[in-house]
Amino acid sequence: MPVSFGQVFAPGDLRPGASLLGVTADGRRLPLQVDIKASHADGSVRHAIVSVIFPVLPGNKTQTLALARAQSTSSAPAGANLTPARLLATDFDATVRIMLDGQVYTAAARPALAAGRYRSWLAGPVAAEWLVTAPLLDERGAAHPHLHVRYAIRDYADGRGTRVDATVENDWAFQAAPQNFTYDVLIDIAGHNVYARSGLTHYHHARWRKVFWWGEAPQVNVRSNVAYLIDSKAVPNYDRKTFISELTLRAIGAGWNGAKTEPMASGIANPGMPTTGGRPDIGLIPGWGVTWLLSMDRRARDAALGTASLAGSWSIHYRDQKTDRPVTLESYPYMTLLGHASDAINPKTGKSEAFPPCQDCSNPNVADSAHMPAFNFLPYLLSGDYYQLEELQFWTLWAVFKTNPGYRGNVQGLVHRAQVRDQAWSLRNIADAAYITPDQDPLKPQLLRLMANNLAWYNANYSNNANANSLGINVDNAIEYNNKLGIAPWMDDFFTSAVGRAAELGFANAAPLLRYKAKFPVARMTQPGFCWIFGAMYSINVRPTPTAPLYTGIDQAYASSLQATYPSQAATLASLPCAGAAMADALKLRTGEMSGYSAETTGFPSNLQPALAYSVDGEAAGAAAAWEVFMKRSVKPDYGLGPQFAIVPRAPKKAD
Repeated sequence: MPVSFGQVFAPGDLRPGASLLGVTADGRRLPLQVDIKASHADGSVRHAIVSVIFPVLPGNKTQTLALARAQSTSSAPAGANLTPARLLATDFDATVRIMLDGQVYTAAARPALAAGRYRSWLAGPVAAEWLVTAPLLDERGAAHPHLHVRYAIRDYADGRGTRVDATVENDWAFQAAPQNFTYDVLIDIAGHNVYARSGLTHYHHARWRKVFWWGEAPQVNVRSNVAYLIDSKAVPNYDRKTFISELTLRAIGAGWNGAKTEPMASGIANPGMPTTGGRPDIGLIPGWGVTWLLSMDRRARDAALGTASLAGSWSIHYRDQKTDRPVTLESYPYMTLLGHASDAINPKTGKSEAFPPCQDCSNPNVADSAHMPAFNFLPYLLSGDYYQLEELQFWTLWAVFKTNPGYRGNVQGLVHRAQVRDQAWSLRNIADAAYITPDQDPLKPQLLRLMANNLAWYNANYSNNANANSLGINVDNAIEYNNKLGIAPWMDDFFTSAVGRAAELGFANAAPLLRYKAKFPVARMTQPGFCWIFGAMYSINVRPTPTAPLYTGIDQAYASSLQATYPSQAATLASLPCAGAAMADALKLRTGEMSGYSAETTGFPSNLQPALAYSVDGEAAGAAAAWEVFMKRSVKPDYGLGPQFAIVPRAPKKAD
């Protein structure tokens, strides 16, 4: 039984030149093919794709495979690297046929394999995977100007199976007259039809994907070592005590079917991202992804991976015809989806870098970087699928280049001019993509520079700025509440958690910014002048008038916010003992219950939790005490129903 999976390694665990060996529970030693993709700063392996052939894998049984450092390279699989020759000696082919406006267009994989027109993604004696770009050709051999097909063909040794990953794209960045297309589609593998769909509307700058097997498909669910994943810091420190019930998993499994799973649908994500309110989409990793992470259940896996594949349904995909990769600011520093036509003119070249105007370009899937899920980071981390990597890169770069060039500092790709929650999720995506993108990918250094540029800006304006506000808040595009007096602390908490996540991933310049940002969540839980019951209010005033300087003390913010939120009760609430029974009665809450929907997995106290956890990890002053207060609140959510905010400190410390 052939198996491939993505594997992350903690710094120093797998040194350059070291070999990896698989050991089963009964002591069998299996050679592993390890395709190294990304490395840590010390040169040790960060991320790799591991392929193995199990000689025996009983049905409906769990087989444990321990990964151990080998003493010599003799543990590596024997034999030469696989080539397409075996496939080409058979009748194998993969073809996509599209019927559009009376024309038949065909994209075949075999000619590209035979001519060597492919890139290698996996290379070894156990598995090889070739990335093929195939134009959709009409009967005269002319390529469709917008639609094209990409294959990722993974072949295992000795004919143990061939996986065909087919993606149809409508995403050229600078092709004239981009538009939606409605067509019929057939996909054949070795002459046998494996997929058919009539009347499929393919939205502009979107793509869809299907995966098939030639030969028997392995019915395997790879359950990664969750403790090691979390300890490696590749994923946040989700509370491993969170119980994901069978009822929850059964509901996910029952719900993953039908139209929502088909091309151009949205899976279990909200298709209209600007929709307000709490939902599993929002967080460092979406609720469905964390459910998969903590349970490693097949049903959660299918929904998480399937929804990640359907991230292609939104119109955010802009592929550069010159590089065949997602467009980048370093190639087109003045491209934008916002602003005036003059904003897109590059003063150095005098040429416009604007995208061609779109025709017939409606899409019910509406993207919004202020609400975008982290669709693809965890799926790529655990699967190693190239499609998931490119989706992560597409979403990351779109969130940056769509803005006005002047606002983002042109090629710098700064995100501080957006809403605070937009800044949070854009920074999260940049950090994730810069961390996990393979070392040899040309986008890697550009993503690292994007991260460096943004951290440099935030540090210059906040953590290293003696004149920065003493509250520890992100004020950029933030003071929009209560007639320009207040901010949304939950947005600020999103941003703090994104900064904490960047620090956790090893971006050293995020650490001082985290310590600065931690002031705000910590003060709301510990300062005598601010009752922690209100630490997760919907809005908090930060100045007395729209033109006045910001408050210098959290007590001032507290008094003003009470008056704004509870005008008839403010004086009474201010006079009551914090968190006592009288205050609870006045608020119609339980004693010790925080305001802001404390029992909800997406409530404002839940939004606050990751910010506090990362404040502890960043060793911010008072953070340990703040965490202790927070954890003593009387009403907490059942994170088993939605675990995306169930992040806890990595090494909780006792308060001084």
